[in-house]
Amino acid sequence: MDKIRVGIVGVGNCACSLYQGFTYYKDNKVDNGLMRGKIGNYDTNSIEVVLAIDVDSRKVEKSFKDAMFSEPNCTPLFVDKNDLPDGPLVLMGEILDGIAPHMLEANEEEGFRISYKRPCNVVEELKNNKVDILINYLPVGSQKATEFYAQCCIDANVSFLNCIPIFIASNPVWEQKFIDAGIPIIGDDMKSQFGASILSQMLQELAFTRGHKVKCHIQRNIGGNADFLNMTDVNRLASKKTSKENVIKSQNIIRDIPLEGSFFHAGPSEYIRYHKDNKIANFHLEMEGFMGSPVVLDAQLSVIDSPNSGGVVMDAIRYLKVARNMGLCGSLRGPSAFTQKTPPQQLTLNDTIYECDMMSKGELTNITKQQIRTDNKSDNKEDEVGPGPAPSP
Repeated sequence: MDKIRVGIVGVGNCACSLYQGFTYYKDNKVDNGLMRGKIGNYDTNSIEVVLAIDVDSRKVEKSFKDAMFSEPNCTPLFVDKNDLPDGPLVLMGEILDGIAPHMLEANEEEGFRISYKRPCNVVEELKNNKVDILINYLPVGSQKATEFYAQCCIDANVSFLNCIPIFIASNPVWEQKFIDAGIPIIGDDMKSQFGASILSQMLQELAFTRGHKVKCHIQRNIGGNADFLNMTDVNRLASKKTSKENVIKSQNIIRDIPLEGSFFHAGPSEYIRYHKDNKIANFHLEMEGFMGSPVVLDAQLSVIDSPNSGGVVMDAIRYLKVARNMGLCGSLRGPSAFTQKTPPQQLTLNDTIYECDMMSKGELTNITKQQIRTDNKSDNKEDEVGPGPAPSP
């Protein structure tokens, strides 16, 4: 089976966890912790990282394996480091607005240190390395940088997997650019496998399913990694707060339940270095049940933040490859709703699962029928058709 060739921009904690996952699940010997063992004909062993880009002097020009354990990364080691492949050499990227000033003032263990190496030609590197999908793991608030890499993907005919809350897949202008180029994308802002956002979504959906009115839904998050420190700048936090609240409000919108009269709050609330890559989420819901009787729910969730994203991204990579093989373009509705906080179209969980199941089989739905390329050009670099290549005999 051919490999799905992946590029990564931003070699942080999430990239570290994802890369470890490829070794942990090698040959699919275990599947606990995975949402899907196979998507199309692609398993977890089908993915290969061939390009890596960062701007931190402690990571640039190192092997991916060495760079991903450099400060300020702090996610735990889940596999024997000796079993990890070296991976590609990390190249210098464009800085633009990718680094907030306060991240340069932080100490070595917590902040960033800019490399002054010459930036690589991103489009050229994407083409030369035959990258299928570029994953955006830039720090929250990197508007100009994200748009730069999105445009590079268009110029290089590469799919874009946008894991941060800069709105590309959910922005009609940007989506049209990818449609015009015949490229499928997924975004925006990765939704962890069992994290605060999916739990808020399910609590909101459960309340409505059981006939309750949600008067108040508060989600507060505490963490100690570079992501949380970056978001202590309120200007960079704004899009994250919007994205997280979109997850909760979407359940009202899908059901035509008015937002007026309800209070919503979600987002990172505090950085505490001690917690490192552990995230603690607190939930408070106030509801009205039968005859207006009050129902209050308080809950807490504690997770290691970065590996909680790995399985989701592993799935999104494979959905993008299958979509390419099917000749689809634009923002993928089902996989985006399943894996992202702010997709182009919010769906119920059942509808999301249906769309993803059908795509995994290489079958069209009423939604994906509208996303077939119309230019009659090859859908990807290998001229493949269907959910993936046939298994080797």
